[in-house]
Amino acid sequence: MKIFSRTLLAAVAFSLAAGTAAQAQPRGHDWGRDHHYSRPAKPNFHAPNRHRPPMQHWKKGQRVSDWKRRTVVRDWHRHGLKRPARGQEWVKVDNDYLLISVATGIIAGIIAGR
Repeated sequence: MKIFSRTLLAAVAFSLAAGTAAQAQPRGHDWGRDHHYSRPAKPNFHAPNRHRPPMQHWKKGQRVSDWKRRTVVRDWHRHGLKRPARGQEWVKVDNDYLLISVATGIIAGIIAGR
């Protein structure tokens, strides 16, 4: 009986010691004294957007080199635009609508968006 109580007491003592040792181990990352956590800076909404190029002033007869990468307006009547002639398309650039000749990329008409 004395051996049984000693064994039981040793088992309880071992489980308590192992439990506290398991809780003392770090979880996940090892954050030491050298690591400092800092929050990222909040974006400044009042600063100008430096990634956006300035708006361009379009002129009739000007060639638009990258017009194929722009959004083509298929529902021209919904935007209050006239029907494009054969070989022309309405293209939205920034807030303007440009009537572009498909063959040459030359602006045939300009409508400023609202």
